[in-house]
Amino acid sequence: MEANVIPLRRNWRRSGGGRVAGRPSPRQQAWLKRGLDQPGGKLPIFDREGQPISPRTVRSCIARGWAEPWFANPIKPDWLVCKLTAAGRDAISGEKPSA
Repeated sequence: MEANVIPLRRNWRRSGGGRVAGRPSPRQQAWLKRGLDQPGGKLPIFDREGQPISPRTVRSCIARGWAEPWFANPIKPDWLVCKLTAAGRDAISGEKPSA
């Protein structure tokens, strides 16, 4: 297997729209939960210790439909500002996605 290929876990399945669905990892859950009490579901750029959230975590949540880019940051274009989606809320609550 190539070094840049991430194997999918068995509990993941393809959902509508070609995105991979499943359960978020503990790190993904922690990040997504922080958007629950924020206006508009805004997800943080930094963790509680002030360290940047891993771009891998952010991009994997976007790829699975749990988060979506919110707006481009003109001051720091390399920072991806995201918000929690309905699918993200469902994934961290353990409920089935709403149709």
